[in-house]
This record gives sequence, structure tokens and C-alpha cells, in this order.
Amino acid sequence: MKRSRIACLAGSALGAFCLLAGSASAQDDSYEMRIQTAIPNSSLYFKLLEDFAGRVEAMSGGRLEVEVLPDGAEVKAFEILDAVDACLVEAGYAWPHYWSGKHPAYVLFSNVPASTGMDQQTLMSWYYSGEGQALYNQLTQEVMGLRVVPFLMQPMGPDPLGWFSKKFENMDEFRSIKYRSPPGIAGQTYTAMGVPAVAMPGGDIVPSAQRGTIDAAEWIGPADDRNLGLSKIWDYYYLQGLHQQTDVGELMICQDFWEDLPDDLKAIVETAIMANAMRTQADNLYENSKAVQEYEEEGITLLDTPDEYYTLFIEAQNGVVKKYMEDDDFFAKVYTSQSDFADLVHPYHSRVRKLHSEVVDGAHKAKQAQ
Repeated sequence: MKRSRIACLAGSALGAFCLLAGSASAQDDSYEMRIQTAIPNSSLYFKLLEDFAGRVEAMSGGRLEVEVLPDGAEVKAFEILDAVDACLVEAGYAWPHYWSGKHPAYVLFSNVPASTGMDQQTLMSWYYSGEGQALYNQLTQEVMGLRVVPFLMQPMGPDPLGWFSKKFENMDEFRSIKYRSPPGIAGQTYTAMGVPAVAMPGGDIVPSAQRGTIDAAEWIGPADDRNLGLSKIWDYYYLQGLHQQTDVGELMICQDFWEDLPDDLKAIVETAIMANAMRTQADNLYENSKAVQEYEEEGITLLDTPDEYYTLFIEAQNGVVKKYMEDDDFFAKVYTSQSDFADLVHPYHSRVRKLHSEVVDGAHKAKQAQ
């Protein structure tokens, strides 16, 4: 939505003045952008979007006002991409893997298969410094033909395996549990493992758990799981999983609205997106760490995922990915780009992480020994 504050009369004695005032008039235009999200307003990531909105409004001097809408306010979660394409809302927020039913490559921009060798930091580097952003624009605008401008903005992975109504000691026991998983390759991997997995948006998880429709669920992370209410339903929490070792939220903007924005407002939005990515990383570590500490104090049972899970997951996922690679050229193009980028950064990245982990672990052990 656009509000023009200055009207100019052309074809009169004022015509020359209007031409001179054209640039000033553009600066006086103001815009409103509603972001329909797939998350409740209790979410940590909803609050981070509100922070994004505040930064945009402050940097633009109020010329671009941003309203963040909770899940279902205008349209349902899985309808957001189509609503943004039609400009029913100016913008939307969800996760790329929500659109994997439209094209399988969408999952690669949020929940990258573990077989690529990517972690969260590598994915964001590939997106901003490698081919990622160009490929995501190509998928959305050329392959899918959508009038949407997408941006990855909230890196929140890796995600825990999730909350369970009971402990499981091995994969045979896991296969007896009705489990909410993400859509796309992650859900298909669990199905290939024999786990009865079902996909549903965040707003449906707690009601389904309360009705007994599901016995376990993953959502995002310890802090947001608490905000969603999962810690009030189940007492067993497994912190390690492979289904979303990367997890990134996205901002989608209607292309017609985006093209109407002046260049300086576009730059402000892009700068606020980068700031939001950094803020998400900081808040994610802090808030999740606090939540885990509180869970331990409250008697929530924090458990390690059985070792056989990892081997079976990778084996099943490789089979799922192989079929997508054979069936879809664009999926193969993106996956290959990610795998090549991971191979490039791994020699450096892995050694730095190993040294850092050893030093930090040593420091913590020394503190505990004091």
C-alpha cells in the first residue's frame, strides 16, 4: 500500500516546478508493508520480525511502515507464498521448505540435506557469498514464475529432534511413535526410515498433541518450543537431530510492491534483513541456552538421541535425495552448488571448529574442576 503526500499539477505554469520537485516528491511518498507470518506472536522469531520492522521504520524516517501479522491473521501458513504472489499481502514470512510441495528445490534453501556437508554457517555463507541468492531468485521467479522477491533472513538451526511423550531406546521404538516432522525431504526421510511422520504448521502442533493425534513433535528450538507450549505437554526432550541441521526463515515480498519502492527504501529493507540475520544468531544462542537451563531446573528430561539414528537417517536421506537429483534438473543444480561450496570451505571450517570446540570444552572442564 502506498500513500503519496504530494500531488503535482503538470501541463500548467507549475509544470517546471513539478519536474524540479519530482525527486523531493518521491522522498515524501510513504509505504505500508504487512508481513503475514507462519508463526504465533509468542514466538521468539515473531519478536525478531518486530525488531526488523522497527529498524526499517526508524531508518526510513517513517516512510516505510511495517506491520507483522501472526499466523492466520490474513491467510493460513501454507497459503502465504500464493498470497504474496498475488499481493494480497505485501510480504510474508515462513520457511522455504513450506513450499517443497510446489517444487522440491525449495527445501534446499532452508533444510539442506546433511549429505551436502553443510552446516548452518556454511549455508548462510553460500547464500550471501556464493550462488545461493541468485539460485533462489531463479527458482522463485523463473522456474516457478512467481512475482515474489525472496530473502533468507533468520538462521535458527540446528533443530533438536524434539519432544516425546515417552523415551525411546532404539529406532524400533521410535518407529512406533507418531511424530510431527517438517514437510519435504525431512519428512520423506523419516517415512523411508519407517517413522510415521506427519507435517503440520506450528499453530496445529499443540492442539494435535493435546488430542493425542501425535505422540512427538519437533518445532524449532528450546526457546521457541517453550513459547509454543510443548514443554507443558511432554517431559522428554531429545536435543540432537539431523532433519534440520540447517533451518532458515525467509522474508517474501510481492514483486509489484518491491518494484514500486524507491531505491533507498529497498536498500534499507536489505540492510535490515542483514541486521536481522545477525540478531537472530545472537538471540538464538542466548535464548535457547537459557531455556535448556530452565528445563533442567524444572525436571524436564534431556536425552541424547541413540547413535543408530544418525546412520539410518543418512542412509534413508541419501536415497530420497538421489531420486530428486534424477527427477529434477534444477534440484540437482542447487544441490551440486551446495555440495561444491561445502567441499570448498570444509578444510578450513572443520579445522577451526575442531580447535574451537577443544579449547572451549577444555575451559569448561577447568572451571568445573575448580
